Amino acid sequence: MRTARLLCFTLSASLGFVLACGSATPPAAEAKSAPGGSKDQTKWPSDDHSMCDWRNKPELEVSETAGPGAIRPNIRRVYKTIGEGENRHRTLICREVDTNLDGIKDTVRTFNPKGEAQHEESDANYDGKVDHWLSFAAGSMVEEDIDTAGDGKAHLWKYYLNGVLSRIKRDKNGDGKPDVWEIYTKGRLERMGIDDTGDGHVDRWDRDDLLRQQEEAEDAAKTAAALGDAGAPSASVDAGKGDAGPKIKRNEAR
Repeated sequence: MRTARLLCFTLSASLGFVLACGSATPPAAEAKSAPGGSKDQTKWPSDDHSMCDWRNKPELEVSETAGPGAIRPNIRRVYKTIGEGENRHRTLICREVDTNLDGIKDTVRTFNPKGEAQHEESDANYDGKVDHWLSFAAGSMVEEDIDTAGDGKAHLWKYYLNGVLSRIKRDKNGDGKPDVWEIYTKGRLERMGIDDTGDGHVDRWDRDDLLRQQEEAEDAAKTAAALGDAGAPSASVDAGKGDAGPKIKRNEAR
């Protein structure tokens, strides 16, 4: 873990910006009021900028509830009855929330007929524009897109495999195209690709050689143990001797 953190710090310094380094949750935004909203719950607007498509659809059932800290309903759930006969049942298809209690809905999540999450979008900084998108597969999050420039477009893309961060793409110069690629192994940053020329392709890779050596040594030790070679030296320990931190190899062809 210390090695991965050192790599993250080193690469962040070389690129001139801060990396999330495995974090799947963006920093908490200040709970300000969105345009048209009010922190005084008695003055909430009549139009809460609903993000669920439910109006003028009598086949849908709408439920309103008040969450923690709310004196008026700030959570809306929309249900639809599907199926026939014994298979007929009511299922949640959309849920939206006013998370900062200003009377404006800022987060919405949709669900498939099985009740599994499909998509979520939110206004994370409460400026009235969606800037955070989540995608799900079989109910598990597989992608997280974030607008870091305030232009309504994603400039940071995170991908997850079995709930673990596997890779990240970043648009550092704000042109809408990724120019930094990060590869993670078991949730730890392994290497980073940089596009220096703006052609959409990696020009150089920064890699954590020490981490890779240690993992290879550990695999070798496990193999030796499985073969009954009790006298095999501990390569994972030898690999780390004399190293004060990660070694970064630049301009590595891949």
